[in-house]
Amino acid sequence: MDAPSIETRGLTKRWGSFTALDHLSLRLEGAKCVGFLGPNGAGKTTTLKLLTDMIFPTEGECFINGVSVQESRKRTLEHAGVLIESPEIYPSLTPREALEMVADLRGVPASERRGRIDTVLAEVKMSDWADKKVGRFSKGMKQRINIAAALVHDPEVVILDEPSTGLDPRGMAEVRAIVRDLKKSQRLIFMSSHILSEVTEVCDEVALIDRGKLLFFDTLANVTKRFSDGHASVDVAFARPIAEAALRQETAALSSVKNIVPLGGQKFRIMFEGGLEAQEKLMEALVERHLGLVSMAESESALEEIYLRQISRGD
Repeated sequence: MDAPSIETRGLTKRWGSFTALDHLSLRLEGAKCVGFLGPNGAGKTTTLKLLTDMIFPTEGECFINGVSVQESRKRTLEHAGVLIESPEIYPSLTPREALEMVADLRGVPASERRGRIDTVLAEVKMSDWADKKVGRFSKGMKQRINIAAALVHDPEVVILDEPSTGLDPRGMAEVRAIVRDLKKSQRLIFMSSHILSEVTEVCDEVALIDRGKLLFFDTLANVTKRFSDGHASVDVAFARPIAEAALRQETAALSSVKNIVPLGGQKFRIMFEGGLEAQEKLMEALVERHLGLVSMAESESALEEIYLRQISRGD
C-alpha cells in the first residue's frame, strides 16, 4: 500500500477582492503529524475546507492519496477522517448511537460497525461512557467523540481543524494525547492550530501560513535550525538550587554559550551557537561539574520566536 498523502497545487480561494488563500502548494506524505500553523484568519480553515470539498477553489487543485478531491470527491474522502469546526452531537444520543449513525453514513458494513465503534471509543478513551447521554458530557468529552466519529471508518488520512480550541487545560491535554497516539497507527494527520506549544508537543513537521501564503514547511528541527540565525536555546533544570552567577562561571569556558536567563526555581534557559555539537559539549560540561543537572530540552520559545519573526515580516 502506498503511503498516505495530501497535496495542494496552486490552491487559491478568493471571495470577491479578498484573497483567503494564495497559490498554496504543499505535499505531505507518510505516517506522521503535520502542524498547520498560523494566526487566526491566516487561511488554515479555508485550506482544510478546500481539501474536503466543503468549498470550491478559485484556482488550483488538491489531492488525497494521489486522487483529485475536485474530480472524485467520494473516492478521496473514503480515505479521510475530518473534523472541522467541531459539530454538535444531539444531546439525547449516546456516543454509541451517534457513532452508529456516522458509521452508517460512512459505509461501514453493518457486521463491522460494533467492532469499529468499540475500537475508536477506546482510541479516544471514552469506552466507559459509550452508553451515557452526550448531553451530560463536558466540552472536552464531546470533542473526543467528534474525533472518534472522524476515525470510525478507519481512515488513512486524518484532518483536524484546531481540535483543542476552546477546551480547558485538561481537555486540551486529553486531545493532544489522543493525537500523539494516532501517530502510532500509520496515519497521516494534518492538524491546524494557532497554539505553538500544541504544535511543538505533538507534530513532526510544521507548515506556517499567513495571509493566505505559505511561509515555510519543514521538520521542527530544520525550521529551528533554518530560522534561528545560528543560535539555539535549551531549557535546563537542576536538582539543587544554583545561582545564576555560579552557572555563568561554570559555563564561562564554553565559547558557544551566549547568554543565560533564569526561568524560576532551579530552571534556566541557555542560549548558544554551534548546533548539536555545541549542545553536546554543554551537556557534558554541566554533568562533569556535578551541578545536579536533571533535564535538558530544546527551549519551548524557539518556535515562538521564529513564528513571531516570520509573521511580523508581513506587517
